[in-house]
Amino acid sequence: MYDPKSLKADDFIDHKEILDTLAYADENKDNIPLIEEILAKAKPVWQGKEVHCAGLSHREASVLLACEDPAMMKKMYALAEEIKLAFYGNRIVIFAPLYLSNYCVNGCLYCPYHTVNKTIPRVKLSQEEIRRQVIALQDMGHKRLAIESGEDPVHNPIEYILESIDTIYSVKHKNGAIRRVNVNIAATTVENYKRLKDAGIGTYILFQETYHKEAYLKLHPTGPKHDYDYHTEAMDRAMEGGIDDVGLGVLFGLDRYRYEFAGLLMHAEHLEAVHGVGPHTISVPRVKRADDIDPDIFDNGISDETFAKLCALIRIAVPYTGMIISTRESQKVREKVLHLGVSQISGASRTSVGGYETEERPHDTEQFDVSDQRTLDEVIYWLMDMGFIPSFCTACYRAGRTGDRFMSLCKTGQIQNCCHPNALMTLQEYLSDYASEKTRALGETLIRKELENIPNPGVRKAAGDYLTRIVGGERDFRF
Repeated sequence: MYDPKSLKADDFIDHKEILDTLAYADENKDNIPLIEEILAKAKPVWQGKEVHCAGLSHREASVLLACEDPAMMKKMYALAEEIKLAFYGNRIVIFAPLYLSNYCVNGCLYCPYHTVNKTIPRVKLSQEEIRRQVIALQDMGHKRLAIESGEDPVHNPIEYILESIDTIYSVKHKNGAIRRVNVNIAATTVENYKRLKDAGIGTYILFQETYHKEAYLKLHPTGPKHDYDYHTEAMDRAMEGGIDDVGLGVLFGLDRYRYEFAGLLMHAEHLEAVHGVGPHTISVPRVKRADDIDPDIFDNGISDETFAKLCALIRIAVPYTGMIISTRESQKVREKVLHLGVSQISGASRTSVGGYETEERPHDTEQFDVSDQRTLDEVIYWLMDMGFIPSFCTACYRAGRTGDRFMSLCKTGQIQNCCHPNALMTLQEYLSDYASEKTRALGETLIRKELENIPNPGVRKAAGDYLTRIVGGERDFRF
């Protein structure tokens, strides 16, 4: 029986409820009055300077996903962009992944790190190697990392992860500093989540891969990740351990995308029902080619158009949640979904263990093929040329505006007086310290224009003063 308040995976990701939802969606996919009603419910409502959004249930959103009416789809895309602008404006947060180790004891069939793969070199970074990687990332301009590691209690124990986080935060090179470390590691215990919280992590990220339990068990035949319930209930343990910000995601292509979409939204509903706050982020990766992985063996691949629709409907269904797209996707695909709800992207990513020190991209330990291989400077210029503000901001995390406190800011629209100026100031840091001449010229023009869009006059004046001081050599101002 579906129960979003239950702490049991089979209750809040109820298989029958998903099948009933898909049947309901099929029955109503051409019900234009109902679809119009659902879209009207999701539309942002302004009350003075504050904006509110109702979001959608997994059933309502699934009806939209099943609908293929061109006029309705056009309205969906327009609504997704409207919601994105209402809550996140034209800011795009920038980050990079840092792979620490590809030692892994799991047998995941879609990942080249699986224990059966005997051809891939196994690598684990030492703390000194991590320092060098962090310096290379800082020299690009990065200030936010997502660390990744295979699951191996011998090679990658929690102590190694904690020591690595401490190392990353300790590196101060020239004007560089990593100000936020997000963590994407295997499901663990409440005690270990408490230790991660104490280490100062930002968001704890864990992809479900697939919500279809039968498919999940087949795709994870061996290793601790085979335990579907333990994996699916990880976010509850993370929140019990004091981690406010958690990030969900499925690996589209493993199972039927409509099933995964419903399960993903049910998981978000569960977190809201139990903990009072939904996921901080949702990631939307697709299965990609890697060392011994052929994505064509999975027969649930989705087109670029379907992928774009999924992104738009996630934005409509969970309006306050950040959305992440990685360099798995091409420049063309990323450009499309930036307008449909995506608020965070990676730039100049290397998905091999380490890999940032060398100019030539290493491929022997990559977790997946990177489609967008541009430099960070090229990505920053591209974003600004489209009118977006690349943001390296980490202020909310460091000011304690996480979990329900961040969502409260987001839901009342006050985020515009925090995130907008913070984005401009961190962009100016990038322009002053790392940008090419071409990128710097475009960025400084953008900053002058966007400074006038800060709603609060006092904040606008203070931001202008801080920007002048940043150009003069000072760093790390924030609201």
